[in-house]
Amino acid sequence: MHRFAWAAVICCLVCTCSRAQQTQTGTLPDAPAGGGQSQTVTQPSNPIQSSVVLFQVLQQKSRVFPDIATNAGEFGAWQKFKLAANNSMSVSTIAQALVAAGFSQAIDSASGYGQGVDGYAKRFGADMARSASDNLFGTFLIASALREDPRFYVKRGLSPKQSLKYAAQRLVYTRSDSGEQVINFDGLLGPLASEGLANTYYPKTNRGFGSTFVRYGSDQGWKFAGYVVRQYWPRINRKLRLLPES
Repeated sequence: MHRFAWAAVICCLVCTCSRAQQTQTGTLPDAPAGGGQSQTVTQPSNPIQSSVVLFQVLQQKSRVFPDIATNAGEFGAWQKFKLAANNSMSVSTIAQALVAAGFSQAIDSASGYGQGVDGYAKRFGADMARSASDNLFGTFLIASALREDPRFYVKRGLSPKQSLKYAAQRLVYTRSDSGEQVINFDGLLGPLASEGLANTYYPKTNRGFGSTFVRYGSDQGWKFAGYVVRQYWPRINRKLRLLPES
């Protein structure tokens, strides 16, 4: 059962991400301008070129935070499905899983996974699976059913205190497809459904009501931190640019 669950998650991610990336087009705000010419990333042949490629990847907001809204236009169910797939394998999701797995191992959270490289790999895989199911349930299914817009809208000109307040509010409220403020059910219920599913593949000693809500609280903490970073991402992105904007 454990192997079947992992195989299903991996197959779902590969298929959905493949289809989503084939159809993703458009120029995103704060992306490097190139005088109307398309930018290509060549295969690096030395460490310096590798660093340049890394920064060029970070310049593409869609690979780091796919859920940052680029316009206030219609965002249908198919677009939410693609967003869920892209979110599941984005740079920010992978980075969060790497850090979270290390922190969990340091405090021996999910103790059933043990320690060492094997324990870290299991924690990382579990974190990636939780993110994938969170996006499937929340970003796609719940957001589509309740007509919620799961994207994050950056508010410019906020002070650090205001940005923290906005990030906290975003945990509870979001936009509807029609642009109205509504309860963020996809962000509140998606992680809960994901953690319920996680009980099917987490170690037996780390399942149950208590463990589920500890992980759920951790999910909301990571979401809050992620919203704060998203608020500053356009500014960070501009500072990381290696190419001229014109």
